[in-house]
Amino acid sequence: MNNAYNLLSEPIRKYIRDKRWEQLRAIQTVAIEKILTSDNNYILISRTASGKTEAAFLPILSKVDFYEPGVQVLYISPLIALINDQFNRVEELSKNLDITVTKWHGESSRALKEHLIQNPAGIVLITPESIEAMFVNKAYQVRHMFSNLKYVVIDEIHSFIGTDRGKQLQSLLSRLQDINTKSFSIIGLSATVSEENKFIEVKEFTGNIEKTKILIDRSHKIIQVDFRYFEGETESLPLDLLKDLYVETKDNKALIFPNSRGRSEEVAVKLKKIAQKVNGHINYFSHHSSIDREVREYIEFFAKNNARQNFSIACTSTLELGIDIGTVDEVIQIDATFSIASLIQRIGRSGRKDDESSNLILYATNSWSLLQSIACWELYNEGFIEPAFMNDRPYDIMLHQALSIIKGSPGKTVKALTKLLKENFAFNKIDQEEIIEIINHMIETDLLEKLQQELILGLEGEKIVNSRDFYSVFTTEPYFKVIHSGNVIGEIPYSTELSTIENIFLAARIWNIQYIDMKSMKIDVVPAKDGNNPVYHGVGGNIHPRIKEKMLEILYCDLKFDYLNNICFDQIREMRKDFSYFNLPNLKNERPLLIGDLHILLYTFTGSRINHTIKFLLDLAGITSSLDDRKSEFYMETSKSFFLEKWKDITSPLTEIDKYISKLLKSKPFLLNFSKWGEHLPEKYQVKILKDKYFDIDNTQEFLNKIVLVENDEK
Repeated sequence: MNNAYNLLSEPIRKYIRDKRWEQLRAIQTVAIEKILTSDNNYILISRTASGKTEAAFLPILSKVDFYEPGVQVLYISPLIALINDQFNRVEELSKNLDITVTKWHGESSRALKEHLIQNPAGIVLITPESIEAMFVNKAYQVRHMFSNLKYVVIDEIHSFIGTDRGKQLQSLLSRLQDINTKSFSIIGLSATVSEENKFIEVKEFTGNIEKTKILIDRSHKIIQVDFRYFEGETESLPLDLLKDLYVETKDNKALIFPNSRGRSEEVAVKLKKIAQKVNGHINYFSHHSSIDREVREYIEFFAKNNARQNFSIACTSTLELGIDIGTVDEVIQIDATFSIASLIQRIGRSGRKDDESSNLILYATNSWSLLQSIACWELYNEGFIEPAFMNDRPYDIMLHQALSIIKGSPGKTVKALTKLLKENFAFNKIDQEEIIEIINHMIETDLLEKLQQELILGLEGEKIVNSRDFYSVFTTEPYFKVIHSGNVIGEIPYSTELSTIENIFLAARIWNIQYIDMKSMKIDVVPAKDGNNPVYHGVGGNIHPRIKEKMLEILYCDLKFDYLNNICFDQIREMRKDFSYFNLPNLKNERPLLIGDLHILLYTFTGSRINHTIKFLLDLAGITSSLDDRKSEFYMETSKSFFLEKWKDITSPLTEIDKYISKLLKSKPFLLNFSKWGEHLPEKYQVKILKDKYFDIDNTQEFLNKIVLVENDEK
């Protein structure tokens, strides 16, 4: 053992000896030395399964005096399942110390919560939503419990950065700092934080850039990667792909990541059918947010505790984060991920032991998906991770937090509330005048009520805050509960088009709809016995401009990529041939424009938010277009002369873009659905958040000012 081991307290050293660790890992060594000798904030970055949890808690447990009053350490997680998983690890780490470790979330024991309120101490594992609920309903208890915090540990911190939920958490951290007798330190854990902007996004997240230091272990595991191509001509996966996937996974423990819940269900059901025909194992599962919690927990338990039985779990991002499901032999990705950060998280799910390599298989069902997969893999090997989207002016989240503050501590003046919001480090870039304007609008719309000079919740504000849905800031689409023989199987997205003649995929089975209760949002089902194709819905994701740029670079280089087999490389060669009709010596500034007899195709090779903005500008110019964001392809049925004439002035609306977005919102109010609280803002702030989150005005302006359209050569 090294010097870091000697710095630890004796109970923690005993824990390490009992575990028979031969040595501390790299991230643990540096974290122990830094955390024990300073009060800085630290972000610990290292690959999945490298011991980050222990890297944070070994020094914290050695340093903190848990005999002091109140909760001393708060562990914040993005997932309840991750809290349940980490609870056992933290409790075991604390076994040689007299420390209370408590889970606090919506599914936790009420008796344990009440005991903690009466006797606040030790370590609490919690979600942001549960902290919010405490501020709203137990404002005095929050001060009583958390006014002596020493450390806040944020697991999977990257999953919060750049999101509305992250802004909510930032605000809650700022409010916790306000009630603390002494400033606490923040320790963030992640395997995927971007270095593009010198870690500025994650440093800002803590509220103190100067005090936040990065500790990074750059060591990588060996990754065995295999690309495979099976052309898919329908919405269903090709049968040959499924057969190949079955052969690949039947003797392994595998996680299979399609890009939607519906695709996950299709994979699980069809692999199970193949297995039944050839007498293979029956352990095929689907795992996503629409599956009932108890079913998900059973799948996680089965995977973690079955050393002998093989299994395949077709899953979404629910198994992308650090839930421990034991040893996984290989990770399968079906069609390209939307981000490199996601790819890294998924790769990390296999080969979790130090002496194991990670095994990754990337299937593609069309040439564009293959091209994007190669681009993501190349960028991963270059060390690129997308920087988080930074929303400096989250007016909608600030409105939500204003309601939370007034509910928990009514009687504040407009001046006092304005001061609290302005000093909150989640909102410090919002102008004071804007805060006052939004508060006054809340008074006008009865979200708040002014009694003389003091603010209380108005009638509309009471309705909102008293809803259980208030504690979360992320939007959730309405769902039907799916029930079989009185048991809840899971949920499916609401649709007015569902009927009793349809079958649905759910929980790795096919069900026939027997009865739909629109009022109670419930569907009764029985196992399907007919041959009707099931239905399910999925969504896409935003793609960073660098991925699209890399796709273009691959099309215009002559690299063969030795990890591609002949079938995959033939697809890339065909795509290169198609784009050889465009002479693009400057890939930074030139983009292909295909002029056909009856249509025009524009390939922008840029990110999703810029593409959304270009689509809006084309609409404003009177050019009817359809956008395929995966290809960055705009299809337009118009003449060349009309298009080029309009394209000359395509950026002119950007000088008055707020006016045009305001008109757009009036005609398409559903565009604001991504914001849970945006509808309560004054109109001009609705325009601002749509402009900031859905569009990308500044980068679109820069992109359009520099690019030159290159028409296809006649050959």
